[in-house]
Amino acid sequence: MKVGIYSHCTIDTIMFGDTKYEAVGGPACYCSLTARNQKFDVNLCTKYGQDFPLIDFLQNNKIKMENQLSDKDTTRFKIIINDSDRELFIQKRCEPLEFIDENNDGVIVSPVYNEIDNELFKKIGQSSDFIMLDPQGFLRYHNEDNKILLKNTKLELDGISAIKVSPDELIALTGSNDDSALLSLQKTGVENVILTNKQDISLLVKDKIYSIKLPNLELYDTTGIGDIFCATFCCTMLREKDFLWALSFAGGAAQAALETKKFGIDKVPQKSAVENNGSYFYNMVEFRQI
Repeated sequence: MKVGIYSHCTIDTIMFGDTKYEAVGGPACYCSLTARNQKFDVNLCTKYGQDFPLIDFLQNNKIKMENQLSDKDTTRFKIIINDSDRELFIQKRCEPLEFIDENNDGVIVSPVYNEIDNELFKKIGQSSDFIMLDPQGFLRYHNEDNKILLKNTKLELDGISAIKVSPDELIALTGSNDDSALLSLQKTGVENVILTNKQDISLLVKDKIYSIKLPNLELYDTTGIGDIFCATFCCTMLREKDFLWALSFAGGAAQAALETKKFGIDKVPQKSAVENNGSYFYNMVEFRQI
């Protein structure tokens, strides 16, 4: 099966306590590598500059890319991590993305900062039967210090099958972060509405909210955990057609990534670790009706 991914590759300067290091990432890398570990073919629509160091690495992992090299430098962020919280600062921005028709079984849309405009977003939404959206990049702006903040945003969600949001992103999209906010996204036609609040993960499907809780773990680099979650959820939905397994495996992937205690893309988990954790979560899912 084939999954398409729309997102910029990034080069991140990550500050964690007294540690400072440079890591190549972005949803383009995390989602692509996660999907490959799930045995999916990957069509990556991205842009990066001559400064991007993982061109050969992605190609060696059989990630298909077309017209990805830009005359502009790769998008860069500075990320300051404090436990499960983080601050982002934009440093450079690569050029916008363009539509590529690859006849994908599913598509992950995860912009980091305005690389997908409304026209492209609409085309993507019409290109596949299953579209997974992480809206973070649609909601961001930067202040005079280049710090990334969220703004209230109305998105047209026609064609979106699943959306993953944090509490702050949910407020930016709907004005609140309670059950009514999840229902308001559902009413736009989104069948799977996911809320990730640190360890607590909830999924609204029809009239029920299904929940899992990640275990208490000593946190290291949390960058990319949401991307690993999204890619696993999308791939499992495409393969199993079962939202409970998708939720369980996605949670299992996030846990497996955190358990590696590794930094950057080295934390992308193997399929066996995802499945082991996912089987545990499947038996621990709680639900309530709304």
